[in-house]
Amino acid sequence: MKLKTKEIEGVTYAEIQDGKPVYIEDNGSETAFDAPATRATITRLNGEAKGHREAKEAAEAALKKFEGIEDPAAAIDAIRKVASLKDKDLIDAGKVEEIKQQAIKAVEEKYAPIVQERDGLVNQLHSEKIGGSFARSKYIGDKLAVPSDMVEAMFGKHFTLDNGKIVAKDANGNQIYSKANPGNPADFDEALEAIVGAYAGRDHILKGTGHNGSGKQPGTNGSGGGSKTITRAEFEALDHSARGAKIKEGFKVVDAA
Repeated sequence: MKLKTKEIEGVTYAEIQDGKPVYIEDNGSETAFDAPATRATITRLNGEAKGHREAKEAAEAALKKFEGIEDPAAAIDAIRKVASLKDKDLIDAGKVEEIKQQAIKAVEEKYAPIVQERDGLVNQLHSEKIGGSFARSKYIGDKLAVPSDMVEAMFGKHFTLDNGKIVAKDANGNQIYSKANPGNPADFDEALEAIVGAYAGRDHILKGTGHNGSGKQPGTNGSGGGSKTITRAEFEALDHSARGAKIKEGFKVVDAA
């Protein structure tokens, strides 16, 4: 990363955009660096970090008294059951254990449909938010030579939901932050561009990189032998990891004749 400069009448000046110095990234892209905003963001993040640390320490101290309890709801129900027993019933330890197991089973059966419904809604939200972001991505439409469903199959694993917001992580599991707005998470397209930029086979999926429209090297036909193809129906029947594997193997998705 280096400062972009220009020379006027033999004097070198820093390139300014909207009052901000422009820096050139290692990959050739340009970013206008907002120093005041960055300083304000760092101050804000330091304050937030202190608050999070104090809240974490307070929560850990409060939770120590509950160590060993894995299912709070079942524990509360079991305590109520035991409290209602007569002294003579408590002599039979086997009876107490039996009642505890029955209570736990009842709780699990009661809330199983709710848990199942919750998981289904979470999956639907994940599909709409993340899948929809791939489908609507301007970066994919402008910069990539493969359709959005194939891009999602390759890179969808880098995106998750946290409190309803999309979070992008790199190959090392680190959250991706914006270069244009330091200290803030990257938006979907900026994060996807960073992920694609770090992908070893990016030249095969980027537009205008010297390859033909199908993403193959000039003068080649697929991967050495013949052209590898898979119908769209077969491709869509695969899970995300399998789709990514097909793309990396050089398969091209075609519509059935």
